[in-house]
Amino acid sequence: MSGATPVGFRDRAREALADPTLREALLSIRRGWPHARARAIARLPEFDALRDHGRAIKDHVLAHLDLYLERFERAVTASGGSVHWARDAAEARRLVLEICKRAGARTVTKSKSMIAEEIDLNAWLEAHGIVPVETDLGEYIIQLAGQRPSHLVGPAVHMTREEITELFARHHGTPPSERAEELVAEARRVLRQRYLEADVGITGANFLIAESGSVITVTNEGNAELTHGLPRTQIVVASIEKIVPTMEEAFTLLRLLARSATGQEFSTYTTVVTGPRRAEDLDGPEAFHVVLLDNGRSGMIGGTLRSMLRCIRCGACLNHCPVYLAVGGHAYGSVYVGPMGAVLSPVLYGIEKARALPEASSFCGRCEEVCPVRIPLPALLRYWREEAWRRRLAPPAARWGMRLWRHLALRPGLYRVASGLVARVLGLLAGRRGALRRLPLAGGWTGSRDLPAPEGATFTSLYRKGVR
Repeated sequence: MSGATPVGFRDRAREALADPTLREALLSIRRGWPHARARAIARLPEFDALRDHGRAIKDHVLAHLDLYLERFERAVTASGGSVHWARDAAEARRLVLEICKRAGARTVTKSKSMIAEEIDLNAWLEAHGIVPVETDLGEYIIQLAGQRPSHLVGPAVHMTREEITELFARHHGTPPSERAEELVAEARRVLRQRYLEADVGITGANFLIAESGSVITVTNEGNAELTHGLPRTQIVVASIEKIVPTMEEAFTLLRLLARSATGQEFSTYTTVVTGPRRAEDLDGPEAFHVVLLDNGRSGMIGGTLRSMLRCIRCGACLNHCPVYLAVGGHAYGSVYVGPMGAVLSPVLYGIEKARALPEASSFCGRCEEVCPVRIPLPALLRYWREEAWRRRLAPPAARWGMRLWRHLALRPGLYRVASGLVARVLGLLAGRRGALRRLPLAGGWTGSRDLPAPEGATFTSLYRKGVR
């Protein structure tokens, strides 16, 4: 598990809200990907039917996950590869390290993988004398910066071009340039040599094909192709729910993925790999390994959180979430951010550490509205809020406040009297301004904005008087 922790979300959120550079960077998401998605689905009249099909595919796989995982293992083995099973992050790290040591690896190249982030793989490899080199441009940028990804699709989306320019100049010793083409060319120059030096290539997986044992990765830079094709050994790290039955189902989900993520019909590169190099192949690894990670996922299958395992990591819920767009990804203190991260993080870290994340939601429902596989994210966030309440994790003041509200709500007469009294008191405190700048127990609101005062009469009293 990553060294990050969701504890301290509120403090980090306040810092993010006060950071003008971050605000500028996040504005590019708001102006970009949501509109690109809207244009892409407008060109595909059957998009909603495709979403229903995608949901059905994922639900079918989850209902028969054990069978498809076994089928995948048999297919990989038949193609000359090896499958390794990891119960948790520690076991996954150990397996990857053992494979790297057997290969005599000193340098490994990596294409973008959220599972590698989940198990904190880079730090583990570095601690054992192996140099990991990120080859996705966004991942390479944040590796130089010593940061974590802030978005599922755009790891460095929180950084401005000026920050990236300064970073490259410092690490590469080159004159600063803010031209995107020159920055990309500089990264290409540095990474090209690293590809040739790598002993092992590590990739993630967007989908795993049970029928053939194939691994599908999608990129817009082609770095997965080189990470697979050049080193002698390839390691795929993937979570168990990435399985789909056949290539046909995978391409249905790919049509959803690119449109929902970046507004493309398909990503620029779709790489399909099946086992190690064969005699007739011109390139490819001599050894092919797949590490399948559980890390709490099998425990989700039989419960309320099952639908979260449909997620295809498109990032659409992040791009439309008012909380994420206000504070960015690093405020969450978790590998996974935004609405999907607020549901997954309590599984990975425990609700005791991640309790603040499900609370960071306006429940506007946009995340569920745009999810390509129709995950009911607001309902899952509500589940974690209820779970935190059942475990008595809420502050005492909040618990007593809810008990008081429940006591009043169950007694309509008393509720009318109390609400009428509160309305009159707040109206007097507000005076002619009609709003309160400070109010005990409401500092979370009044610390950043005024609290509108009641008009002096409650809805119930007006209704009883016949006012319409």
